[in-house]
Amino acid sequence: MKYDFTSIMDRRGLDATAVDSLGKKPGFAPDLPKEGFDIIPMWVADMNFPTVPTIPEAIIERVKHPAYGYFSPQEEYYDSIIKWHEIRNNVTGLTKECIGYENGVLGGVISALNVFCSKGDNVLLHSPTYIGFTMSVENNGYNIIHTPLIMDENNVWRMDFEDMEKKIIDHKIHATIFCSPHNPCGRVWEKWEIEKAMELYKKHDVMVISDEIWSDIILENNKHIPTQSISEDAKNRTVAVYAPSKTFNLAGLVGSYHIIYNKWIRDRVQKESSLPHYNDMNVLSMHALIGAYKPEGYEWVDELREVITDNVNYACDYIDKHFEGVTVCKPEGTYMLFIDCTEWCRKHNKTIEEVQKAGWDVGVAWQDGRMFHGPCHIRLNLALPLSRVQEAFERMDRYVFNA
Repeated sequence: MKYDFTSIMDRRGLDATAVDSLGKKPGFAPDLPKEGFDIIPMWVADMNFPTVPTIPEAIIERVKHPAYGYFSPQEEYYDSIIKWHEIRNNVTGLTKECIGYENGVLGGVISALNVFCSKGDNVLLHSPTYIGFTMSVENNGYNIIHTPLIMDENNVWRMDFEDMEKKIIDHKIHATIFCSPHNPCGRVWEKWEIEKAMELYKKHDVMVISDEIWSDIILENNKHIPTQSISEDAKNRTVAVYAPSKTFNLAGLVGSYHIIYNKWIRDRVQKESSLPHYNDMNVLSMHALIGAYKPEGYEWVDELREVITDNVNYACDYIDKHFEGVTVCKPEGTYMLFIDCTEWCRKHNKTIEEVQKAGWDVGVAWQDGRMFHGPCHIRLNLALPLSRVQEAFERMDRYVFNA
C-alpha cells in the first residue's frame, strides 16, 4: 500500500482521550490494565492510523504565515466538498449555497431539531442508538422514541417499518434522526430501505436529519446512498450532516458541515446555528478539509476501506470460530463492531460488567454497549493496525471468553 496503516502509534501524553483517559473517568472510560499489559484502544470512535500526509502539509503551510486573525472561507473549501460528493457519492447539482459550516455533526443535528421541533417534542431514533444522540437530544429538552432495528434470518439489522409508523402516529412525531451508515450496528442501508423510510416520513410529514458522518467508510462491496438523493421530496425534507473528521481522524480539529437544499430550512438552520455565537469555522480546520479532499485523500480513503474490511473480516471470523455464544452482525460500514454477549453470559453465569472488566484488565479497552441500548453488548473499534487487532483478540480468547 502507498500509505501507512501498519505502524503502531504511541498516543500517550498527546491529548488522546482513547488512551489518556483510562482509569481517570469511571463510568465513562475503561479502567487501566493490570501490570504487564499495554493499552489497545478500542473504545473511542477515532482511528489509530496516521492521517493522509496532505492534511498536516496543508495545516503547516498555513501556520507558516504568522497571522491568524478573522478570515473568510476560501472558494476551494466549497469546491472541495462539492467535488468530493460528486466523485464519491455521484451527487450532482450541489452548490456552495447549500453547504453550511457546523462545529460538529451533533451541533448540526440540534440546530435542525430546534428548527423542526418545540422543546418537549418526541423525536424518532432507531435503537441501538449512538450515545451522542442520546445525550445531545435529551440535554436539549427533546424526548427520544426508540424504534428497534430487528435482526433478520440472515443476521442483518433491518428497520421495522410497521413499528416506525406506529410510533410516529402514537407519539405525534414530526422529526427523526436517521443514521446512515448506522452507528453502532454498521448497516449501510440499501436504496429500497431508504426509499421505504422516506416514503413513510413523507406520508406523516416527518422532517429528517440524516447523520452521514460515516459515509466514506464503506466496506467490501457495499455502497453509500445519500438520503437526499432518493427523491425530490427527500432532497427537500432532509438536513444532511457530514464531516471529514471521522474519515480522516480530525475530530480534535473540529469542523463539520451540513447540506441543505431547501432554502426555507437552510436559512433557519443557519440562523439557529449562529445564535450561540460560537459556531464558527477554524482557519486550520478549513485547511485540514482542503488537504483531506485532495487527490491523495481519495487514494488514502480507498486504502483505509481495504484495511478496515480486512480487520472486520478477521474479527468476525475469529468470533465465529473461537467465541461460542458471542454473536455479531458483520458491519457493512464504519469500523465499529457491536458484539452481543447475551448467550455467552447466560451459559457462563457472568454479567456484561464482568466481561468488560476482564478485557480492561488485559488492555483490551473496549466500550460498554449498554450506553447504546445493547443490553448485553460491547462496542469495539477496529481502526487499528491488524497486528494490534490480532493481539486484542488473542487476549480476549485467552483471558476473557475461553479463560
